[in-house]
Amino acid sequence: MTADNVIWAEVHRWRALLDEQNGTDRLELTCSIMKIAEEAGEATQAWIGVLGQNPRKGVTHTVDDVIGELTDVVFTSLVAIASLGADPRDAVAAVAAKAATYRSGLARTTAGSPPTGPGPRMTAGPGVSPQVDGGPVPDTFTALVATVHALTRRFCS
Repeated sequence: MTADNVIWAEVHRWRALLDEQNGTDRLELTCSIMKIAEEAGEATQAWIGVLGQNPRKGVTHTVDDVIGELTDVVFTSLVAIASLGADPRDAVAAVAAKAATYRSGLARTTAGSPPTGPGPRMTAGPGVSPQVDGGPVPDTFTALVATVHALTRRFCS
């Protein structure tokens, strides 16, 4: 089993566990979504610790701590997406395609003029591997985590 498949399987196992333990009513869905904000707060706290912004505490965290917290945000979000009845892999593939459209639009934009032309075309569905412009979307979650890691390294080094 690939790392990507392990991630998606674990997302679905966590969703099943939480559904079994907590139920699936609207309050539980709300708590699942609120958990994302809690995890984002932990990422923020870790970043403040990297910067040493709290004079009483000084530097308390590393960039790797921040990366760990950010991936907690990502994973918690994927579980919440699954809890809402959507396929998190499809959701990530769709946002990656949307981001590619924005990126390609930025590359075409000059001197503040709006982007022109169509962006990448995303296709996906039950039993259909996500594709952008007819090509496969590689390990979407792995690519997302790698991007978060690269950006964190870029801006934290």
